[in-house]
Amino acid sequence: MSAQPLAQPLAEAAASVASPAHPLAQQLGHPLAASAASLVQSVDWLAVAPPLIAAVVALGVLVADLFLPESRKNVLGWISVAGLAAAALMLLPLLDGDRATFCLTGNGTGTGAGPGSVTGAPRACSYTADHFTLVIQLLVLGGALLAALLSITTLDDDRRRVPSGEFWFLLLSATAGAALLPAARDLATLIVALEVASLPAFALVGIRHGDRRSAEAALKFFLSSVTATAVSLMGVSFVYASTGTLYLTQVAQRLPDTPGQLHTLAQTGVVLTLIGFAFKTAAVPFHFWVPDTYVGAPLPVAAYLSVVGKAVGFSGLILVTVVAFPSYADVWGPALAVLAALTMTVGNVGALRQQATRARSAVRLLAWSSVGQAGYLLVPIAAAGYAKDAQKAIGSTVAYALMYAAVNLGAFAVAAVVGRGRAGNRISDYRGLYATNPVTALLMAFFLLCLAGLPPGIIGLFAKVTVFSAAVGAGLGWLAVVMAVNVVIALFYYLRWTALLFRAPEGETVRHRIPAPLTAAIALAGVAGAALSGAPQLVLRFAATGLF
Repeated sequence: MSAQPLAQPLAEAAASVASPAHPLAQQLGHPLAASAASLVQSVDWLAVAPPLIAAVVALGVLVADLFLPESRKNVLGWISVAGLAAAALMLLPLLDGDRATFCLTGNGTGTGAGPGSVTGAPRACSYTADHFTLVIQLLVLGGALLAALLSITTLDDDRRRVPSGEFWFLLLSATAGAALLPAARDLATLIVALEVASLPAFALVGIRHGDRRSAEAALKFFLSSVTATAVSLMGVSFVYASTGTLYLTQVAQRLPDTPGQLHTLAQTGVVLTLIGFAFKTAAVPFHFWVPDTYVGAPLPVAAYLSVVGKAVGFSGLILVTVVAFPSYADVWGPALAVLAALTMTVGNVGALRQQATRARSAVRLLAWSSVGQAGYLLVPIAAAGYAKDAQKAIGSTVAYALMYAAVNLGAFAVAAVVGRGRAGNRISDYRGLYATNPVTALLMAFFLLCLAGLPPGIIGLFAKVTVFSAAVGAGLGWLAVVMAVNVVIALFYYLRWTALLFRAPEGETVRHRIPAPLTAAIALAGVAGAALSGAPQLVLRFAATGLF
């Protein structure tokens, strides 16, 4: 017997009962009508386009890998680059205003109340493409694009040990999760996006076949990340048990009114959630995986983790602190201030201790430097717990992150150039680089000076000033002093490396041949750094206007 004759009467009966005119619906105050309306979701495909394109291209690359002969596998890299560029271009139509989808109320665009909503209550949506989301997605997609250009050359050089199809699928999948995370506005979506961004990264670190160092790095990265996820999930479950909701805006509204018997549970949930995200940001003492992971991973993967991985952790931390837990600012503000001081100090001291003749000391120094830079990025988030205008403080973190992403990826790109001729990739291998590759040496010096905050790296100087002013403005004078001391420590090892570039080379000079994809990556990073130094207001305005 066909089910179609039965389906139509049942649908008509359900619609009749759900109608406001039905006596039962009137008696119950229209709950069925409200429920029926809330079940109908219209997806804003334009809003979700950036992460969606990355995910679709990832699946396309995985399928195409099955049919392409080995000699044509390099096509997959260019398809991935094109997909990331298309995803980044889809940010342009979203600049006209905030968009939201997968909402409990309204139709998914703009603001306003919907069926069953409370007048004046915060909008509850799972995905929001606001100013903050677009800026972080630009950082993620742009960083992934530069890492992809680096990867094309690396895969050509190491094709036997790195499978192309799997590599590009994992890189695009991780990027899709990283692009989704800043748009997540409920705790469940936030955790899922975090794992989609993290799980492929484990495999990327250990993807090089037969490399013991790579496998060890992947295992250490996996164990630390799984621990962070477990802690975060426990914290989220406690918060949900205390508030009865997963939406960030509703959590912020209900946390201050938590019943007395659930107050301890709510506090524990907030603390555990913050600890989990501290792991993701590589904050001290949760930083131990960074140096070995960066050294063991393929160089483009290390570059990706240093920028995109860091953006994932910090955007998630911003969302749970400023958006979901503002009522607990007296808890996370001091905690993040202490973590910022410890992180920048340990990171810079670790970088300072690197020996120039040690194997892979260049990548190891960049790894420790990234830990120190994470400390600077934590300062404005900590200041948001004290400042009256938390959005302005968060803008300082995003401005600094944009500067750091451009110049740090450029430094990794130059490291990839030197690593092609010197497998050890020691800091001493950079001696005399100006004599053999003058343009590359000048760009490397520019990137290092930006990270140090010295002219001509104007954007690095201004970004540090905005972070410093955020700490002072929030009354964290002691943290500003710690940051000033660490900036001086960082000057020593950045300037020492920069000076080495222009010294007379020892022994036989090695001229580094630079493939086209690698040249494009260095050029893009250089142009971005120069543009930001010439017009720093492009990113520094975030520190003055806020993002949410």
